[in-house]
Amino acid sequence: MNTTTSAASSAQSPSKFTYKDFTWCLSLFGTAVGAGVLFLPIKAGAGGFWPLVILALIAAPMTWFAHKSLARFVLSAKNPEADITDTVEEHFGKTGANLITFAYFFAIYPIVLIYGVGITNTVDSFLVNQMGMESIPRWLLSGALIAAMTAGVVFGKELMLKATSALVYPLVAILLALSFYLIPDWNSSMMSVAPDWSAMPSVVWLAIPIIVFSFNHSPVISQFSKEQRRVYGEDAVKKTDAITGGAAMMLMGFVMFFVFSVVLSLSPEQLAMAQEQNISVLSYLANVHESPLISYMGPLVAFAAITSSYFGHFLGAHEGLVGLIKSRSETPVSKIEKASLIFIVVTTWIVAIVNPSILGMIETMGAPMIAAILFLMPVFAMQKVPAMAKYKTSAPVQVFTALCGIAAITSVIYGAL
Repeated sequence: MNTTTSAASSAQSPSKFTYKDFTWCLSLFGTAVGAGVLFLPIKAGAGGFWPLVILALIAAPMTWFAHKSLARFVLSAKNPEADITDTVEEHFGKTGANLITFAYFFAIYPIVLIYGVGITNTVDSFLVNQMGMESIPRWLLSGALIAAMTAGVVFGKELMLKATSALVYPLVAILLALSFYLIPDWNSSMMSVAPDWSAMPSVVWLAIPIIVFSFNHSPVISQFSKEQRRVYGEDAVKKTDAITGGAAMMLMGFVMFFVFSVVLSLSPEQLAMAQEQNISVLSYLANVHESPLISYMGPLVAFAAITSSYFGHFLGAHEGLVGLIKSRSETPVSKIEKASLIFIVVTTWIVAIVNPSILGMIETMGAPMIAAILFLMPVFAMQKVPAMAKYKTSAPVQVFTALCGIAAITSVIYGAL
């Protein structure tokens, strides 16, 4: 009996990294790897090779420190079943909860708009460059694609969630295979550009928002932290630190390998052209690469990545908007849900027709709100909330996390001036 008890205790030890912990790492990793990764090489490689090296070195600590701090924030709630919204309300009151809900909606909603533009440009590029067809009128193509994706969410939510979960890992495998496939095309054109060391800090600073966006897996941190607390109780913080660290290392290794492989296979002029055409790097590779495999596989992978990301973010944006209106209106919930659905679909359609810069939208609309919630809020709570005292990270980690969040927000403000 003592042996059994000892074995059970060992199985639940927070210091032991188990297979289940590895599956959680994969879940966090899969949440982050979405359509944002397809645009990361264009922006991250725009400043040249050496700024890209610096971004690769800071990507892992940026990602780990921010997400482990957010996990600790959720763990600080008195109620073990509390999610991030409940925790915010406990620590900052209803006003703070409303503010965070508002910020969270505006962190997710712009991403839906981004995917509306992205899916339209991906399909249009495929039809013109790979299928040899004429462009379908943009209002018609974007309307049909957005309506089809939204119908999938509305009428087959459970099926779509299962489909998107199943898509994540094949997408990861294909992108990894593509990274290796591009190695023979690596060239020195990116490294031949003489680095301007005086401009290096500003180049890195302006690229931080796309790193924040592409490595973000905060939407799943709340449920992840609750599960670790259920299993490990007061020791859950050790486990959340370890798992978020593992996910950050996986993201840096996989995503930055993909970024370097793409950047080294293209020239600076080609990366600039991809940004000008407002398409993902896979669509651009399909248009310039002689390989039939990339010509057809690239757009299909981009289509699958954008579609799978659209489903999850649409649900989050819709739920967030319903919550915001419901707390301020006595209108029946069914009417609020329908009005919110129509609003998101119509605005996504309008933005897709207008076709603004996807990278511009990521930097100006998506990244700042994510940075505020993910990088700044937990650090602020560590300083102001007594319940966070035992969950504080070290001072250097807090400073680094806060500086990264401030950099993400201020770089957007600077770029808009």
